[in-house]
Amino acid sequence: MRDYVCALDAGTTGVRAIAVDGAGCPFAHRYREFTQYFPRPGWVEHDAAEITEAIRDVTAELIAELGSPPLAFGITNQRETIVAWDRRTGEPLHRAIVWQDRRGAARCEQLRADHYELIRTTTGLVPDPYFSATKLEWLFTEGGISPDETVAVGTIDTWLVWCLTGGAVHATEPSNASRTMLFDISTMGWSATLCDLFGVPREVLPEVMATAGRFGTTRGVAGIPDGIPISGIAGDQQAALFGQACFEPGMAKNTYGTGSFVLMNVGRAVPDATDGLLTTVAWQLAGEEAVYAVEGSIFSTGSAVQWLRDGLGIIGAADELEGLAATCDDAGGVVLVPAFTGLGAPWWDPSARGTIVGLTRGTGRAQLARAVIDAMVFQTRDVIDAMVASTDRTLTELRVDGGAAVMDLLCQAQADQLATPVVRAVDVETTALGAAFLAGLAEGFWDGPAGISALLGEGTRFEPATAPDDEAFARWHRAVQRARAFA
Repeated sequence: MRDYVCALDAGTTGVRAIAVDGAGCPFAHRYREFTQYFPRPGWVEHDAAEITEAIRDVTAELIAELGSPPLAFGITNQRETIVAWDRRTGEPLHRAIVWQDRRGAARCEQLRADHYELIRTTTGLVPDPYFSATKLEWLFTEGGISPDETVAVGTIDTWLVWCLTGGAVHATEPSNASRTMLFDISTMGWSATLCDLFGVPREVLPEVMATAGRFGTTRGVAGIPDGIPISGIAGDQQAALFGQACFEPGMAKNTYGTGSFVLMNVGRAVPDATDGLLTTVAWQLAGEEAVYAVEGSIFSTGSAVQWLRDGLGIIGAADELEGLAATCDDAGGVVLVPAFTGLGAPWWDPSARGTIVGLTRGTGRAQLARAVIDAMVFQTRDVIDAMVASTDRTLTELRVDGGAAVMDLLCQAQADQLATPVVRAVDVETTALGAAFLAGLAEGFWDGPAGISALLGEGTRFEPATAPDDEAFARWHRAVQRARAFA
């Protein structure tokens, strides 16, 4: 029987269970989507119980298919999304509030005026409704939840660990904790000052454990044997950084998913805060100091493709985008700023809104498709330029993964615009691979980061073929300024 580690990937629109063997090769998976709720403009919610059911079902199906249980589970998850539940019953007390949700925008404007430096220096983040703290504050003030000893809260990883261990473990790890706007990334613990600021009692928060280490074992979940270790957890973007083997300072990756997330490993010292970028914990292996990263979070990448498909009907499926865009040489002067839920790095403007400029009678479906790809490229260049300037490091290559990274047109345009090689992973689903690696390291299935690096092939390399199109990049910035502060 083939030994394997199972990665449970709880994304924003669906969940998957993936089996990874000792050679680091994913060889079986199951996937299921779950419901998205939009109760008001700018609000995004999930049913946490539905996420648990989906994880349980895909995991049970995978184990049944393979005929044996995994050696361990690794978990990776959408970050910042927050769940509150009753410790006594295990029932959610409200729908999960998703990272994309903007209901805390007004509160964050107050925080920018009154507490910006406190939040920036303590957490490495900026006041923005993207992060968990204002979502929790809303649950406790407007959502009808009283934060007493019967309540437990956590990000999606914490919720899944609770469910998979039958309520025995209430825990998270630093890569997720550092996205809540409640965690001190220097002391590596919950900040009493920030908990007080947001009205979050410490006792409702989970214990923070190492990213790679045993959290607990499965218990009482239908279709999943008891006693399987849960041994590695990381937020999706940090898991992708680990899965791309970016183990040395200066190595960087971009994941083109629902949004795009550029992370650069900056080593074991907390870096100075940089305008436009976030500082986050990348991971902490058991018994070791934390590794930090700088991050540029781009809110809309795959969601812009979904909008072309579902909102406008310009494409029938996401994989039609590249073919349609390739039918024109360029976007014909059209610029699309996909600020559907505001702009992330380096602008951090929750009041920005989606904007299209440069339309003419010659604009058609192909030009709009090309403009969506251009937006992915230009947003990434914005973030990379800020990273290079702030870290004083020369980027030698950008490792890429995620669903949109399958497009050669995107990868080549990105290499041209950065004047830097782009390397696409052999398996673009490196988020799940990173979670599997973390769990396997904790259980001795793999022998350290060096052993993991040796397992990974390079994938496809895209060398710059033309000089960066600075004129188009300047046009992009003009369009961004028109999109900002609209709401």
